[in-house]
Amino acid sequence: MLLVLAAQAGWFGPPLRVAAGAVFSLALIGAGVRVFGRSGGRVGGIALAATGIAGLYLDVLATSVLYGWLDPVIGLIVALGIAAAGTALAVQWKSQPMAVLILAGVAVCGPVLTDGLTLALIAFFIATYVASFPAQIGRNWQILQVVRTVPLVGAVSAAVATADMNGSTDNYWLLLAIVLTAVLGIGMSLELLRRNVSDVVATVMIALPALPVLLSVDIFDRGIAVTLQLVLAAAAVAIVAVVRWLPGHARITVAVIGALATLQAAVESTTLEIRPVVLFAVALALLAVAHSARSTLAYLIGSGFGVIGALMFVSVSPPQAMLDSDFAIGSAGIVIGGILLAATAFAFAYVLAELKLVDDGMQTLAIVSGVLALYGLTSATVTLGIGIGGEATGFTAGHTAATIEWMIAAFSLLAFGLRSVTHAHAALVGGLALTAAAIAKLFLFDLVALDGLFRVIAFIAVGLLLLIAGTRYAKVFADRETAAVSS
Repeated sequence: MLLVLAAQAGWFGPPLRVAAGAVFSLALIGAGVRVFGRSGGRVGGIALAATGIAGLYLDVLATSVLYGWLDPVIGLIVALGIAAAGTALAVQWKSQPMAVLILAGVAVCGPVLTDGLTLALIAFFIATYVASFPAQIGRNWQILQVVRTVPLVGAVSAAVATADMNGSTDNYWLLLAIVLTAVLGIGMSLELLRRNVSDVVATVMIALPALPVLLSVDIFDRGIAVTLQLVLAAAAVAIVAVVRWLPGHARITVAVIGALATLQAAVESTTLEIRPVVLFAVALALLAVAHSARSTLAYLIGSGFGVIGALMFVSVSPPQAMLDSDFAIGSAGIVIGGILLAATAFAFAYVLAELKLVDDGMQTLAIVSGVLALYGLTSATVTLGIGIGGEATGFTAGHTAATIEWMIAAFSLLAFGLRSVTHAHAALVGGLALTAAAIAKLFLFDLVALDGLFRVIAFIAVGLLLLIAGTRYAKVFADRETAAVSS
């Protein structure tokens, strides 16, 4: 560091600076080895040798990047060798602090030599990251793991944050750096976890290298950005599905990374109207996995996608669009999204009951799911009517069909309550509540908004369904009374 400051002050020229740095660094390494061999010289020897190795690494960095005297590829190879030799010496001396000092020195002084953040500096950080990995194998050197990872991830993330969104060549080199950081970081952390499943630091180091990928969606073309997110999501799914020994904390971390990547891919690749459709499809797939694998993690992530999809759907198809034909549009995306919202709401409640994740509040969650399902179906039906028949006729026809759907859903719940002993009370309450809602809609909205044939159809259909439901209930209770008297 003293040599760096002296060079910045202009005390001697570049050739002398590089030569003096190399000689001084080698002298420090030699002195460190000599002092380490003496009694009581362990701490001093480690400090001297670590400083010398870091200085020699920085000397190569300056020769290659700052002055351009050495081809960058050759410089990277030499730097890789120096970092590997330094960490090998730290392993031989059984000293994590020495390895930490070497990497910390490189991380702190590197940006000073390169006059800020550059792609070349990131390349040298990647070389250091790779070269220092063998020192961790078989050793619980968690501080080294942090010092190895944080500078690289920090540099790449900073480069992503400051990148020009103009499709320049540097962006493609940055893309390579992002991919290498993610692949190397996740792969090496998984190897450390395989050797020690209780290594929580390794789990954190899985998440950090994925951060630049998640941050990079705005600096590349849409195709590249979406592909990058999908590859990360696919890798996360593969890790969770294939790596059986993966501990719980790592499984959750990888799953969250995959979920974030999938969410970003969905947002970047779709229009506003289609976006809820994609999110509901992902939610349904995850809820299906949760049901078949009895996975709470898949259920929670799937529910998260469902909630985000529902919020986006309401923004695309607000309540105002169902109350006033002037604000309604006949979009296929809204029709499909509404149907999928209903399916997702049903799957949410059904899988929740199957997994028995909650004891109290199940009825409340079921009611919320039912309301969302009705909203989705109503929106889809009204939108479909507008798409087929136009704003005037289609709007009224859609609401006629929606009212009938409400009554059919209520009838289905009441019929289910008659067959199910376990869910009889909840089904009865839900069916009666939905019946009341359908009748309220019929008299408070349809009576005013509908006219002519559509109003007649709505009233006749609701009336017939009420008669059928009442007759069915009367018959069931009569049969039960007869059976009770006979017994």
